[in-house]
Amino acid sequence: MRQRAVLSAWLVLGGCALGALMLTEAGADLRNRAGPLLTDLRARLPGAPALATHLPASAQHRPSARTSLEGGRIVVRLTDAEQERIGIETARLVRQPHPIELQAYGAILDLARVTELTNNYASAKAQLQTAEAKAEVSRSAYARARNLGQYATQVQLETAEGTFRTDEAALAAAQSQLRTLAATAQQEWGPVIGRAIIERAPMITRLIERTDFLVQVTLPPGGTLKTPPKTAFVEVPPQSERIALRYVSSATRTDQRIQGVSYFYTVAGDSGLLPGMSVMAFLTSDRATTGIAVPESAVVHWQGNAWIYRSVGDDAFARHLLRLDVPISADAFVVDDLGPEAELVVSGPQALLSEEMRGQGQAAADADDD
Repeated sequence: MRQRAVLSAWLVLGGCALGALMLTEAGADLRNRAGPLLTDLRARLPGAPALATHLPASAQHRPSARTSLEGGRIVVRLTDAEQERIGIETARLVRQPHPIELQAYGAILDLARVTELTNNYASAKAQLQTAEAKAEVSRSAYARARNLGQYATQVQLETAEGTFRTDEAALAAAQSQLRTLAATAQQEWGPVIGRAIIERAPMITRLIERTDFLVQVTLPPGGTLKTPPKTAFVEVPPQSERIALRYVSSATRTDQRIQGVSYFYTVAGDSGLLPGMSVMAFLTSDRATTGIAVPESAVVHWQGNAWIYRSVGDDAFARHLLRLDVPISADAFVVDDLGPEAELVVSGPQALLSEEMRGQGQAAADADDD
């Protein structure tokens, strides 16, 4: 009994000393780590003092050292070493004019019809050359038969003339077939691609050999541009990598799914795109807007909204809402509500969001301990 009483006294003294330690900064961290142990100890020793209930309210609800509520917004504070450790990079961006990009829809076309027209035109051209040669020979034979006069029989003269007339008709048919194919190529693909098919230009050879692919880019319904845009990009899934397009001509038809103005572009065959794919496209318009260009790497998504982090002091960052209707320029969001300049987090915003959520979670846990 005496030994048990002495042990209980030592436990009480130790508990008091531990309670005093909890009032210090170091003790707060120790309390977080030793909380489950103390709970178990109190359960085993009902007579031990309830240390947490004797702590001051300020110690029980101490906010996270990295987050604080300032001016109605949550501010995350990280030292330079902490920023480097989690990959935070910032850049000071300035408000300036930017050309607006229009979002459009791209479709990589199947070029079986282009290949068919190219081959048919080449075959028709060869047939025309054959018909021209045969007509030239029969014309000469008919002319010789006529020049023989009385030395040529009537049968020889009629045979030579019949052969010549037949070859003339074949020549006319071959010429008509070639003109029809040329007109069909231009009607289906426009004057630029149509002429390239007729001449078998290097562009057509690259398309047939799949060195390049043909992309039809269609604006949203009602969208217009004064001049055909020479600069365009598509985003290649799954990483949304931007690939440059080369302008060819205005399209002769629209995409039936979208019903907007269309243009033809070419893209490299090794870009990761394949015929039949649908992609997002971006066309540089002739209009401009003024603001700060926020790169996509600076954007983080949370609770159905897009956010960016801006610097609000030394090693301090606050979350800023990014509107969904802001213009786009060169794969960046042009924001006009950040003032003349702003220092933004351009790499690692997800890590900052995690730190902010961790701080809120810690504050909620401290409140639950009350």
